[in-house]
Amino acid sequence: MATLAPQHPQRALLHNEIHARPPESIAAPAVISHVVMLCDSAQREASRAHLAALLRNHHRSVPDAQSTHVRIDMGGFHLRWELHTEFVTWTFTAALPPEQPLDMRHPPTAVEEVPQDWFAQLPGLCLSSVHLWLVQAVQCGAGGWPQLVEQMLHLDSLAGCQVHNGQTLVGTDFAIHADGYSRIVVQSGEGISAQRLGRLVQRLLEIETYRMAAFLGLPAARHAVAVLGRAEQELADLAQAIRQADRQSEPALLDRLTRLAGQVESEYAASHSRFSASRAYFELVEKRIADLQEQRLSGFISFQEFMARRLSPARSTCEWAARRQNALSERVSRVSNLLRTRVEIEQQQSSQQVLASMNERQALQLKLQSTVEGLSVAAITYYITGLVSYLAKGAQGLGWPLSPELSSALAIPVVAFSVWWSLRRLHHKLFGR
Repeated sequence: MATLAPQHPQRALLHNEIHARPPESIAAPAVISHVVMLCDSAQREASRAHLAALLRNHHRSVPDAQSTHVRIDMGGFHLRWELHTEFVTWTFTAALPPEQPLDMRHPPTAVEEVPQDWFAQLPGLCLSSVHLWLVQAVQCGAGGWPQLVEQMLHLDSLAGCQVHNGQTLVGTDFAIHADGYSRIVVQSGEGISAQRLGRLVQRLLEIETYRMAAFLGLPAARHAVAVLGRAEQELADLAQAIRQADRQSEPALLDRLTRLAGQVESEYAASHSRFSASRAYFELVEKRIADLQEQRLSGFISFQEFMARRLSPARSTCEWAARRQNALSERVSRVSNLLRTRVEIEQQQSSQQVLASMNERQALQLKLQSTVEGLSVAAITYYITGLVSYLAKGAQGLGWPLSPELSSALAIPVVAFSVWWSLRRLHHKLFGR
């Protein structure tokens, strides 16, 4: 047996990701209840624990802590649990009695088979909940598909299509009914395999899930538009004030502009991830609708047309808000740079004026120093001449021929020149270079 090369620690996890959340085979007739719970990180872990509690109560094995999806038969119903980035989905499937018409007034649901005390404590906030009935022609009763749709769905917002080359009919009203659930009705044709029906059901549920997740960006976009309106007006006022500002008011304007930039960047940071997620969800909705390969059904608006009409305004609003944020951020940055450049130029001019003033004061000090040096020569000469006079008086007793006064007079030029020459030497030694 050949020896394997060193394995990446996450190879198995990454390899199995391509098989994550596969569609399940679903045979008609059946009813599916799909619930999407919006959760933070703590609530997602609580959902895992909540699932484990249900499995233990039904004597089923508990999945490991790394599982992101679980499929298990609970006896009266089938459970599918999926852990996503922002939400957790719970899908319950139950079989319907064959060869028996569906009660259109009070249709059975799969969630009725679930323990209600446990179900009421699902962690998170419900973002979407859907009942889907997968029926055959016999479940539609004597009135057939038109009567089934008329009894179970709202006709004013009805959308429908044909799939599987016209063999399967799909209808929904994208409305929340009195029980808090949306409704989807699927009539399966003869000869459609359980695998194909399972893929169809998964696409329909994902369309509803991603549609609601995409709309999470709409409130953020509306809030951002209100904030951006005030910020744009503030920026316009600041730009006008900068044009008329003098040197004294520029620091205050720069402070206001910095605060505005902080507000814009804070709003951008708070909503950018939401807009990016909504854009990804909108693309997933379009992809799942395209995967349906729907065909027009007489009297119904297609899924593609319905979503294009209802989702496009919300999508455009989110994209426009994101572009407006980027544009405002760039404008604030440009105005800030201009004002900072203006303040820096004025500071440089002020610095040059201070340096020129310092140079003038230094020149004046040098002139004063030269004047002081002249007075210093006279003072030093005076004191040294006095010393010479005292020396001459003392020297007369030793035979010095000149009088003290004459000796002092003769010493004055010599002393003055020597002092002046010494100071010049010292000056050149210190400052000559």
